[in-house]
Amino acid sequence: MNKVALLAITHDPSGKNIRLFKESYEHLKHIYSELFITVSDQTSNELIQQLNNSCFQVKIIPKLGAAHARREVVSFGLTGESTYFHYCDFDRLLTWSLYNLPELKDTVNGIQKNGYFIYGRTEYALNTHPTEWIETEKITNKIFSLEIGMEADVTAGSCSFSRACATYIQKYSKAKMTDAEWPLIISRIAKLPVNYKAVDGLQYVEEINAITKKTSESERWLGRLKLSLFISETAITTGKDEEM
Repeated sequence: MNKVALLAITHDPSGKNIRLFKESYEHLKHIYSELFITVSDQTSNELIQQLNNSCFQVKIIPKLGAAHARREVVSFGLTGESTYFHYCDFDRLLTWSLYNLPELKDTVNGIQKNGYFIYGRTEYALNTHPTEWIETEKITNKIFSLEIGMEADVTAGSCSFSRACATYIQKYSKAKMTDAEWPLIISRIAKLPVNYKAVDGLQYVEEINAITKKTSESERWLGRLKLSLFISETAITTGKDEEM
């Protein structure tokens, strides 16, 4: 049996992903050996009920940001028995399973061959995103690529890793954003290889992946710019104090 567990996080007060989860669930439970999700305490009660009634192992946590939720789900996953993990933001996972299920299955089936893998976006997938995402993430990914020593799109919200990698992440992750932090913990501290694969399934679908809070265009650009700065700074600083 392919012992790959899913790790996911969600913050969904409106329950917009309930229908999409129902459509995806039968596929997901057959792809993974275990299913772990951390859910913000502000998430729709109906979605929480749907998750609790499924094979997902669910942990309700305070809304303290994506990095906190991601660290919590890694620790949660380590309580299970799986040897490998696939992390994917919940909205990204739903998009991938609904729009490119064969690719998702192939990706998960290949996880046991690798220590840590970053999943980024093909040109097709990247170009489905809003302009403010594309342009600001170019900077983030350029800085990360220079630091890691290979071309990579690190801001797509998905990666996979072994149990050994997970223990390093659990011990050392502390940054405000984890996108660049986790692979650099593995590269600089664990001294393990980090690989990269671009996929079509991490595309952007407005119904699923859009930020629901109403903001002006300039506010959206500023928000993405701040996010780029946080991730870029992490790429430069992570693990350098621990490097020998």
